[in-house]
Amino acid sequence: MAIIETLIQAKGVLVAGDIEDAPLEVELLLRHTLGINRTELYLELDRKLSAEEEEKFWSLLERRLSGEPSAYITGHREFYGLDFNVDPAVLIPRPESELLVEMALNLAQQRPVATIAEIGTGCGAIAISLALNLPQAKIYATDISSSALKVALDNCLKHGVMNRICLLKGDMLTPLAEPVDIIVANLPYVREAELSRTCALSFEPSLALNGGSDGLDKIHQLSSQINDKLSPGGCLLLEIGQGQSGAVTTSLRNLFPSAEIAVTPDLSGIERVVSLILPQ
Repeated sequence: MAIIETLIQAKGVLVAGDIEDAPLEVELLLRHTLGINRTELYLELDRKLSAEEEEKFWSLLERRLSGEPSAYITGHREFYGLDFNVDPAVLIPRPESELLVEMALNLAQQRPVATIAEIGTGCGAIAISLALNLPQAKIYATDISSSALKVALDNCLKHGVMNRICLLKGDMLTPLAEPVDIIVANLPYVREAELSRTCALSFEPSLALNGGSDGLDKIHQLSSQINDKLSPGGCLLLEIGQGQSGAVTTSLRNLFPSAEIAVTPDLSGIERVVSLILPQ
């Protein structure tokens, strides 16, 4: 079967299986199977797949139909224009989390930023994106999972930032030995009851998703720890889920009544990041 025929047939299979973005998913899996980029794929639409290539591709497509995310199937995910290695030990980076990177970079343009900590780094996508854009800053990246830190280490080596990022194992802010200028965190914020109802999430680590009954357990835990881990005038950037901004901002105002607190929506208009700036 030719590449063009494979693309058309496989797209129909994924559409019938209610897989979103079927054309993109098919293209991604076929490119992974053939080891070629997008331009090469479309320059070779008439090329016939070998029997081995066909068998591998349809096997990958079956995995996608079962609900397994493409990022785990291919072992890669793009984030902030960069390619990251991922596996089931880490949460798959989402486009909406790029807002954390953009906001941290904007802060760094407005004030001196010498140190940044990303809490719950996972594959290291946020920390590495910041390191590549802020060469003057020292970045700490913490995670409670040794398996996740191994993936982050691989990505640090891949992107040449090992001398700029300090990977630390431990819970929340506990591993930090000094206050930092910015704390960035995409913590688990999915309500526990939702995990069992969403098939795609069942493939990702519960440790990186489960935020307790209201989705805010880890966010409240982190908020209660930042007092001696954030420098005067420092900023906390917290990614949150839909409908959580009111509870999070109320909690932060109770803890830090003199701080500047704001909520920023993502490109879909969902309130996505809560920011807190301490007084000097």
